[in-house]
Amino acid sequence: MPRAVEQVSGLTVGHAGLGLRGGVAGSVRQQIHDGDTINARAIGNFGIRFLGVDAPEISFTLPDESKFTGLSDSRWEAFLSDPFAEHLPAFNPPLTDGLVNHLKDRIGPGAAMNQDHHATAAEDALEHEVHTDLTALGQSEENFQFFLVFAHEVMDRYGRFLCFVNRNQPHPTVPDPRPLSYNERLLKSAKVSPYFIWPNINPFRKQKDKTEAVIPPGAARDTVDQEETLRSAREWVRNARQQKIGIFDQQNPLRLEPFELRFLARRTPPDRWVIDLSKNDNVLIKPQEYCTIPNVEDRLFIPEEYVPLFVERGWQRRA
Repeated sequence: MPRAVEQVSGLTVGHAGLGLRGGVAGSVRQQIHDGDTINARAIGNFGIRFLGVDAPEISFTLPDESKFTGLSDSRWEAFLSDPFAEHLPAFNPPLTDGLVNHLKDRIGPGAAMNQDHHATAAEDALEHEVHTDLTALGQSEENFQFFLVFAHEVMDRYGRFLCFVNRNQPHPTVPDPRPLSYNERLLKSAKVSPYFIWPNINPFRKQKDKTEAVIPPGAARDTVDQEETLRSAREWVRNARQQKIGIFDQQNPLRLEPFELRFLARRTPPDRWVIDLSKNDNVLIKPQEYCTIPNVEDRLFIPEEYVPLFVERGWQRRA
């Protein structure tokens, strides 16, 4: 069965039927609202991509391949041992020397299995959290439901919904206090990396208009320190680093950030600009210089299409 929303030949497409009425498909008359609106139901499953976090990749596409291959495959070990080998496709545009040097400290023998190890740990942790919620709510897998909270961007280019995800618990204290979202639970336990992309996280997603969500120049650190959820998220990451747990494990820390693995495999450099949340400056850092911000929780990524909004407000692109 096709996915409800998926990418086919570069296009995002969907599959839907007439909406339900009384538990069964309604009639054409019932489900057509007016000349440009139809009530419909999804046919097939749809994917959900957690906002604010980036989990180690359990599988991805190797260069010049379209099928996903598990990171435990020997071809990943060969690729990540030297992703700059001459026989591989060139990067377009080329990577800067600074970024190459940063990555060379993280690639090499064992990088693929390191990614696979942390990916499996994140997958197991999420499965555990969902099973825990099933038990807490006294529900079966058949009737268990997720509660989804969207931000400014509802869907990514792969047809996945972009959400903060939790168990569906209508009452905030029944059967017990509503827990953190899965996004936050995995971040707090250091099973995933922070991946803050403007404007899809607090406090920016609360603004009705993207122009209102632009951070005033010279106020990034103060702005995020005043917002409880983002402040807590960054504290969790710092605490995990100090405790040397999860992706910061002293014996086997995560070597490559998941997005680094992805752009190495795609042969396309990162293209989001970055703001350093540890500072109150007005500097937009070039996409390939994200690594000049040493701590992952201090990186706020700004998609290229939104950079003019920041420049108009008074932010300066780093020369």
